[in-house]
Order: sequence, then structure tokens, then C-alpha cells
Amino acid sequence: MGFFRLILRVLLYGLLSSVWLLAGVYLYLAPGLPDVETLREVKLQTPMLVYTREGELIGQFGEQKRRPLPYTEIPDQFVQALLAAEDDNFFQHRGIDVMGLARAVSELLLTGEKGSGGSTLTMQVARNFFLSRERTFIRKFNEILLAIEIERNLDKQEILALYFNRIFLGHRAYGFEAASQVYYGKSIGELSLAQHAMLAGVPKAPSRINPVSNPDAGRQRRDWILGRMYALGYITRAHYEDALSEPVNARLHGTKLGFAAHYAAEMARQEMIQRYGMAAYTNGYHVYTTISSALQRVASQSVIDGLIGYDKRHGYRGPEGQFPPGDSASDTIKLWRETLQKTPPIAHLVPAIITAVGDNGVSLLLREGDTPELSFENGIRQATPYLSENARGAAPKTPGQVFAVGDLIRVTQDEEEDWFLAQVPAAQAALISLNPDNGAIVSIVGGMGFEQSKFNRATQARRQPGSNFKPFLYGAAIDAGYTAATVINDAPIVMEGQGAENLWRPENDEGKFYGPTRLRWALTKSRNLVSIRLLQRLGVKTLIDYAQQLGFDTSDYTPQLSLALGTQSLTPLELARGYAILANSGYRVEPFLIQRVEGIDGETIYDAKPLSVCRDCDKPADTAEIAAELTMEDILATAEDPARGAPLAPRVMDERVNFIVNDILKDVITRGTGRRARVLERDDIAGKTGTTNGPMDGWFSGYNRDVVTTVWVGFDNYTPLGRREFGGTAALPIWIDYMREALAESPKLQRPVPAGIVAVRIDPESGQLAGSGTKDAIFEYFLEENVPQHYAPGNNEPTGGPDIYKDFNNMF
Repeated sequence: MGFFRLILRVLLYGLLSSVWLLAGVYLYLAPGLPDVETLREVKLQTPMLVYTREGELIGQFGEQKRRPLPYTEIPDQFVQALLAAEDDNFFQHRGIDVMGLARAVSELLLTGEKGSGGSTLTMQVARNFFLSRERTFIRKFNEILLAIEIERNLDKQEILALYFNRIFLGHRAYGFEAASQVYYGKSIGELSLAQHAMLAGVPKAPSRINPVSNPDAGRQRRDWILGRMYALGYITRAHYEDALSEPVNARLHGTKLGFAAHYAAEMARQEMIQRYGMAAYTNGYHVYTTISSALQRVASQSVIDGLIGYDKRHGYRGPEGQFPPGDSASDTIKLWRETLQKTPPIAHLVPAIITAVGDNGVSLLLREGDTPELSFENGIRQATPYLSENARGAAPKTPGQVFAVGDLIRVTQDEEEDWFLAQVPAAQAALISLNPDNGAIVSIVGGMGFEQSKFNRATQARRQPGSNFKPFLYGAAIDAGYTAATVINDAPIVMEGQGAENLWRPENDEGKFYGPTRLRWALTKSRNLVSIRLLQRLGVKTLIDYAQQLGFDTSDYTPQLSLALGTQSLTPLELARGYAILANSGYRVEPFLIQRVEGIDGETIYDAKPLSVCRDCDKPADTAEIAAELTMEDILATAEDPARGAPLAPRVMDERVNFIVNDILKDVITRGTGRRARVLERDDIAGKTGTTNGPMDGWFSGYNRDVVTTVWVGFDNYTPLGRREFGGTAALPIWIDYMREALAESPKLQRPVPAGIVAVRIDPESGQLAGSGTKDAIFEYFLEENVPQHYAPGNNEPTGGPDIYKDFNNMF
């Protein structure tokens, strides 16, 4: 009896000592514990998502891949798999599992090694949010105390959601929703039972036991969890057996984008970094751009098709590389597969290696291991070799004249799934399309493919615009008193450059001279010599001042007559911004890409207020009369209209000058250098080609009232495009393909003739007034103060003064 009393006393003393020890530990550690209330406001590192204006995802940026979900959106089946794997008593305990801790301690005492651990999900939340992963008793005590505090302050659903969204799960995935996207390419709500169990097993060792890095270990862990789920009554025997038999089909998935718009997404990323710093990568911003999903797709395809079309006109340059067979067939296939994996597809141009060359075609190996045939008729026969930008060799007669085994080439597939020979164009292109009323970027393409080059030629490539700049010269001249009927001689001109031996002999593109030419016709046909003489009369400083007034950065403009030919450097974006002024009747707008930014909770934290055109705002009106016509409904609608809060775009070009320049640029389409665009069958479009010396650069900028688009084509290394390549052959086809879709929903509207514009019959040879006896007289628009005052030779006897044409409809 005394012995048992002794044992009881020892146990009692031990228990009291333990209580005192725990109390002491608590008193010592409690003051240093973090405030668990902060978990209610915790901000998980969440990547930035970039969308089109319709809400299609085009970009994700951030080191940690995370997509937080509220508890209500976590599938019940996954919760069961997680509890079976980590803490099946989670909904019963108060933060710590006494039996689990006791089991862990006994394993440690008996074996000297750490066993099951005994950590609850709540303890893991405490560790992940507040503590390090060092293995010390102090950290473990802190973890226990924090778990108890967390349970006192948060409910079970909040705790489980914190764990679900915070835990690291390998391959930069944080949280189970992100892991589901990384490993299976779909949301966790779309996964099977076996896949739920697989993900639930990853936290044990994220880098080692995940379904991609070690599928065998992942499967063993999955099957154990399925067994636990069955034992706990979460699933039936049939579900258990079906899940066991399901193969491991996980693989790494990239961000699932709606479509590729990498240049636009990268522009948004850069702007977000400028606005919010590195927090842009972690605060879960949702960035909505001005990009149109439909038109961005069309823009990308138009650029690809245009460059491929240019490339075909200049010949086949041969394989991208040569990888001859090795000593053994297995080594050869391994080398070729590795090479193909390192060679990304560009647009729809797929890399392939030739494995055999026959009389009627070649055999291919693709990245996925497929081995299709490429027939001689599907592009090989047409593969005339490239000799220079101006010359091609003879067409091949056999595949062996073009290819050898081991050649790395490009192929593409048509709708019938037949393979055709292709090649990545060496030339590059850019397209930028704006809404001219507020500068919103509707679509942007910076090159053949972001995979090939991340250099955005639409915003970063500074190239000479050539004749694409001439409309602004002619606008400056008309503003200064010249007219569309002013006649200037199109004749040779020779000027000294730097040094007497350096003579400048500018020419027209076709090398001909046409004599006295009206300014309308000179701009329509892009006469270089007329433009130079016009600038000589106008004055270089006048042009530079006018360009600065329009918003061009003229700080690096060299004050020389060559400005008339567009020798200053501009980006396609800067040029499109200038053409927006021509399209919107004379207002300066600023291009912008980000329409609004939402926080992770959906609140709007930024909403763009761009400079916007209001054509009626600068016209006088009877305020009292307008107010009398407004109903209360009108007033409320106006107050709620966010567009009314946008600042007004300033007028930078006289409306009348703008009207005349626009009318001339419409002639460029109907009978000038842009007449290929007549295929669009639109009478409301205007534009201008541009070609620089070499020719090095091909341009086309054009518009109607609703959309303005600039296209550039050239080589990054400034090599010539070829003697038969101009803005009208290289750039205009891309513009046409894009604008065919961009204008599909745009009504054909004719501009009203502004007050102060008159149309007068003139002699087309002299540009002077036409009398009753003038043959082939035409009508021309003038500012009312600049109407010609003299009659053409042979018509000096007026018949009642200038014949002012008042009915402007169907004038020409």
C-alpha cells in the first residue's frame, strides 16, 4: 500500500511540476507572441493578372503562383482528402491534438527519431504565418500557444482557408488552387477524387512528393490518403478502388491565357511597376486593359501573314540548324528531341527535324514525337533559294537539293492537317491601333512573336517614317496660307551637304519628275521633290514648331530640309498618335493601355480618365435653351456618366486645315499610293504610305473616325527590304487585313464640312480660278480667307466672280 502511495505521490508531483513548467513557459513566451488578429487582414502574395477589356486573361506576373479561394469555394471532397492526410480531428480539437502530440513524443523517446510530428492544421498555420521552420522545442511551444490563440480568435473555416491558400506545393505554386492549375491545368473544383488525394499529399514534402518531380512517390502518398479516406468513411469502397486505378496524369501547365497578347501584357506589367513598385507582383491586382480581344487576335495574325507573304517573295534561306545523326539511333533521337524541346514554336511555325530524305518528300520528327511526312509539293518545290533581297535562285527539282538528314526546319499545318514547309521571317513588323477619340490602345503587336524577341517595335523601335510624316508638313503649310491648289515644280534639286563634295540629290520613288504639281496631287502621289521645295518655302522652323504643337517630341529634330522626307526617328506609337489628330478632326490625345485596376477584393483602385474628344464642347450654344430641353432623367444620366468626368482633349490643329488634309489623304486611298486599300470598299478611310531610302522601312498609317492604325515593316539590322518593296507593298497589306475586321462594325460616316471652308472651281494646271471657258475644271476646298484671287491664263474675264460650290455632297 505504501508503494502505491509513493507512486501516486510521484505522479502528483510530476503533474504539478509539469503544470508549473508549462505555466512558466507560457508566462515567459506569451508576451513575445505575435497578435493572431492580424491573420484576419493577412495579404497573401498573389500575382498580378492582366486582362483584355472583355476580361480575357493575357498575362500573369509574380514569383509566387497563387489564386486564393474562400472556404465556400473549396470542394468538400478535397477538404476530406486534406483532413485524412494531415488532421482528421481538425473540426473537433481546439488547436492541438493531445493524443497526436503524445504519440509524437513517445515515438521520439522510443526511437530517438522524429515520427509523425503531431502538428495540427492550426499549428501549421501558426508556423507558416508567424514562425520559422527551425526544429527547436521553443519554436514548438510557440507553435502550440499560437495554435490555441488562433482557435480562440478564428473559426475553423477561416483557419482552413488560410492553410489552403498559403501552403507551398512545389514548382512556385502557393495554395492548392494554384497547384491544381500548375499540375493539372484546371481549377481544383474540376479535379477527380484521385487528383484531390494527390494534391493533399504534396505538403508532406513539396519538392519531392509532387506528381511531376516524383510521380511514384506521389502515387504512394496518394494511395495511402485514399485508404485513410475510406477508413474514415469519407468515400465508398467502389470510389476507393476506382481512384486507386486512375493513372498519374499530372504535368506542368503554364498560365492558362485566353490567347497570346504578350506585348500588350508586358506593357501593362511595366506600367504597373511604375505605379506600384514591386507590390505589383504580390498584391493580386487585376489589370483591365483597353485591348480588344477580337482585334488583338486579328492584329497578330495580320502581322504574321504579312511577314510570311513578304518572306515568300524573297526566297528560302535554308534550315535553321544542322544536327547530323550520331553513333546510334537512340542517341540520335535523344539529341533531336532535346533540340526540338529547346526550339520554341513561333506563331504557328513548328520546329521539325528531317529524319529521312526521299524522292517525293522528307520525313519529319516533331517536338511531341510525331513523325509526319512533308511532300515535295507542299512547299519544297516552291523553295527557291534566297540570294539577296533582290534575287532568288532556281526552283529545286528534288528534296535532296534543299534538305539533308538532321536539318532543323519549320513547318505549318493547314485546316486539312497537311504539313507545309515554312520558315521564320527575317523581317519584322509592328502594328499599333488606337481609338482616336481618347487614345485607347485597341491592339498592339511588337513583332513576329514574343517567343522570338521581346523587343516591342511598336513602342521602342525608332525608325525614319519617310513619307508617312508628310501629312503634318502639308498641314503646317495649309495652316500658314498655302492651299491644296498651290502649284510647286516637281523638278530635280541638288543641295550641298556637309562639305562641298557631299551633294544631296533627292528623287521621287520612281525616279521621275513631273513638273508643276498641285499640293493635293503631290501628297496623293507622294512627290518628294515638291515636299522639299514646299518646306524650303515654308521654313524648317515653322514645320518644327507645328509638329511640336501637335505633340511630337521635336527635341532631336535636325533643322534640315530632309525633314520633308521624314528623316527624323519616330516609333510607330508616336506616329499613330499623330494620325489620331488627323482622324479626330484636330485634337491631341495620349495613348493609354490600362483602363482600370482592381484590388484582390474587387475594389477599383485606379480608373483611367484619358483626354477625350468632345467635338461640340468648343462650339457656342444657347445655355438657357439647352437647359430648358433637359429633363431630370437627362440630368441624372449625365451625372452618372463616367465619360463626362474625363478631361477634354485640346484642339491642336485647325478644324478646317484638318478637313482639307483628311480629304487629300482620302485621295491617297482612291487614286494614290494607298489605292490597294480600295479593296475594303470604304469611302470614309484615309491614310498615307511611307518608304525610306534603301528601302529600309515600309509604313502605312490610316484611319476613319473610329480607329487609327499604323503598320511598320523592316529589318532590325537596317538592311534593305528589296527594290520592289514599298510601304504600299510591305506594310499596306497588313493594314488592310487588320482594318477589314476593325472597321466591320464602324458605320461609313462622311465628315461634315466645317464653317469657313469653301469649294471653288479651279484650273487643274495652274491652281487658279476657273472661268466659264476653262476645260477640265475641278473643285477644290479652300479656307475661305485663302481662296485664289486670280483666274487661270486665258480666263481673265470673270463671269460673275469665283464660282463657290455650296452643295458639298457628291462634289467630286
